[in-house]
Amino acid sequence: MEEDNATHIASHGTPLCGKAWTAYVGTVLLALILFGALLPLAFKWTELAAAGVLLVSALLVGYRVLLIRSYQLYYDDVGVWLYHGILPWAKGVAGVKWRDMDEATFVPSFWSWLSRSYTIRIGHRFTKDSEILLSQMAKGKDAVGVLNARHQELIRTNALL
Repeated sequence: MEEDNATHIASHGTPLCGKAWTAYVGTVLLALILFGALLPLAFKWTELAAAGVLLVSALLVGYRVLLIRSYQLYYDDVGVWLYHGILPWAKGVAGVKWRDMDEATFVPSFWSWLSRSYTIRIGHRFTKDSEILLSQMAKGKDAVGVLNARHQELIRTNALL
């Protein structure tokens, strides 16, 4: 059981996708507000306030970028897993084992097709609490196809017990 829920991507796991470029839009807008508007206002007050705003802004934007980059969806012989988090107390893996997986789906829309950024859902057969729901995933459409094909292959070969 310890190996099933390791807090890192297993060496035998196959990565599927991460966050798309659209996940960074909110962070870029935040950076524009912090560095483009708040920092000049802080300079009008005092240089010490500007240094504090610069430090806090850089840490906040850097943290958000690293957090977005930490999202990795992968699969192995046990199931489908989502790894995310950068701080030691926030790192973790959530997933659905192959035997409990219902289906993988993506939400088709004009904007997802245009931006190649999909919302995907990996369902759990017995409960909605254990499913994986991710928005703004690059290659999400392809990942859904791979997961469903792998799941069907495991069902056909009676590998799921």
